Amino acid sequence: MLPEEFKSRMRLMLGSDYDKFEKSFESDKYQAIRLNTLKKGNNKKCLDLFSKDKKQVPWDTNGYYYEEGFFPGKHPYHEAGVYYIQEPSAMAPVSYLGVQPGEKVLDLCAAPGGKSTQIAQAMKGEGILVSNEINPARAKILSLNMERLGVRNALVLNEDSTKLSNIFIEYFDRILVDAPCSGEGMFRKNEDAISEWSLENVKNCVERQTEILDNASLMLRPGGRLVYSTCTFAPGENEGSITSFLNRHKDFHIVDAFKYDGMEPGCFDYLKADMSVKDIYDSYENIYGIDKTIRLWPHKIKGEGHYLAVLEKDSLYDTGSAKAIINGSNKLLSKSDLKAYREFEEEFLNIKFDGDFILFGEQLYLIPENMPGLRGLKVLRPGLHLGTIKKDRFEPSHALALFLSAEMVKNVHEISSEDSEIRSYLNGQTIRCEGNKGWTLITTDGFSIGWGKLAGTVLKNHYPKGLRINYQ
Repeated sequence: MLPEEFKSRMRLMLGSDYDKFEKSFESDKYQAIRLNTLKKGNNKKCLDLFSKDKKQVPWDTNGYYYEEGFFPGKHPYHEAGVYYIQEPSAMAPVSYLGVQPGEKVLDLCAAPGGKSTQIAQAMKGEGILVSNEINPARAKILSLNMERLGVRNALVLNEDSTKLSNIFIEYFDRILVDAPCSGEGMFRKNEDAISEWSLENVKNCVERQTEILDNASLMLRPGGRLVYSTCTFAPGENEGSITSFLNRHKDFHIVDAFKYDGMEPGCFDYLKADMSVKDIYDSYENIYGIDKTIRLWPHKIKGEGHYLAVLEKDSLYDTGSAKAIINGSNKLLSKSDLKAYREFEEEFLNIKFDGDFILFGEQLYLIPENMPGLRGLKVLRPGLHLGTIKKDRFEPSHALALFLSAEMVKNVHEISSEDSEIRSYLNGQTIRCEGNKGWTLITTDGFSIGWGKLAGTVLKNHYPKGLRINYQ
């Protein structure tokens, strides 16, 4: 039951192609997972579970379509962070961001975390990833997903883009703006998106996108790259937002990026069909190369609707990325402050963490090198959460377990993903086993999934109570 005003606009945009477009809403949506390269374990077994043909998402080498009848969200691999369930089209924007290890990257509208975790994989734990979400509830989900996939170098914030733009002036090498939008590209996937749609909402989204893009421009260094994306078909939010932005920011230009099979160029003339924002764009001319932007149509590719534009800031005055810590300094811990943690590390780990450590109350974090100061920011996760320091005792965090691999830990208890014991563990049950006493990393098919603590032959369950699953 597509809205009539929506259908009228889409007919004007697509002409003879409209019937194929509308028919695509009658077919099943495509589903995919993205393997998490930050995790070590039996990836082949993971792929064999859901994809005999191993059909790859063209624009992401770690993305794979999965077949009907497989439920990746209910498998232990999901809790271990082995993969992220992600709509195929949504994997495209990050592939155009061109992230390199060691860079400073901002995901400005990051929840629930699909694109941020995708960026983190490209960074390989090196550099600083700032993942921001303005909505507090969604920011918590973002933080949990960063933890689940074992990301160590992310600063997760719950801030307004204007506030960030006053702090991170020309700071980032790359910025992703996956903008809040009217969600027309999710109509096939989410019926609520249809009921919530209106022309007024489209116009409101354009106004929000204007503010967010302007703020993002202030935070990108000269020579840096900004990728703008939406999951909507509305020209005002796509070609319109980019045309308007380039009209205001003459120091930006569109990059003519490679288009995969089925991807279509953006079209300036689509704006003539969008009556909700016609008054805004009547005065603009097609002088910015809008055909270099990219549209993903559900009747052209195996995925939902998406739009993206690759922008770069002119590098005439680029002097390279700033190296200094901004927004003040962080209060780092001394060797004596880390005594309890170092004792745990010596007894139970095969690795030694070097770098800067901070405390949030009793919570110990290993922060990324040269991380910005946290003063005045709403911070949910400043790097890798190692655990809790209570007087002279250290208790490792679930985040640390998910980050570690089996070879990094002295005590490991391996459970097959096909064994009922792994589901008992995820439900909070104790395990009977032999081994060395104390903290033990639980793995499934080689993938870390949580902690246990062995006393005698009883492995006490330390899987977080809030994450426990009843598989019955």
